[in-house]
Amino acid sequence: MSLSRADGTENRFYSMSAQIESERKAYYSILEQQQRGTVDVTSWLGWFLDCLGRAIDQADETLSSVLYKAKMWERINRQPVNDRQRLVLNRMFEDFKGHINTSKYATLAKCSQDTALRDIQQLVERSIFVQNPGGGRSTSYRLASLEEFMS
Repeated sequence: MSLSRADGTENRFYSMSAQIESERKAYYSILEQQQRGTVDVTSWLGWFLDCLGRAIDQADETLSSVLYKAKMWERINRQPVNDRQRLVLNRMFEDFKGHINTSKYATLAKCSQDTALRDIQQLVERSIFVQNPGGGRSTSYRLASLEEFMS
C-alpha cells in the first residue's frame, strides 16, 4: 500500500496481487519463515522487492505484447484479410503455442487444406507469416516480428 501511494499515480500497470497469487507457494513459505524467525524482516523485504520486480517485468511483457498486436493489426488492416485469416491471426496473437502448418490452419479455420495453403501463402506474401526452415511435410510458419513485418 505504501508503494502504491508513493508512486503518485492512480493507474498502475503492474499487479502485486496477481504476482503473489502466481507465487503463492513461495509467498506462504517466506511468510511462515518470517513468522517463526526473529523480528528481522530483511529476508521478507528481499523477497517482496524481488516479487515487485517480477510483477513489473510481467507488466512489461504484457505491454510489449499488446503494442506488438496493435502495430501488426494497424498494418494488416490497411489491406484487410479474410475472415479465416483474421480468426487464425487472432488465435496466434493470443494463446497459440508453437508454429502453424496447413493442417492446423485448416482445423482452426474449418476449411480445406487447399484453402488453408492459399490463405497462408497470401499471409507469407504480405510478410505477416514467415516460413520456418525445413520444407515438404514439415513446412511450418510463424508470425513475423515487427522488424520483419515493417520492412
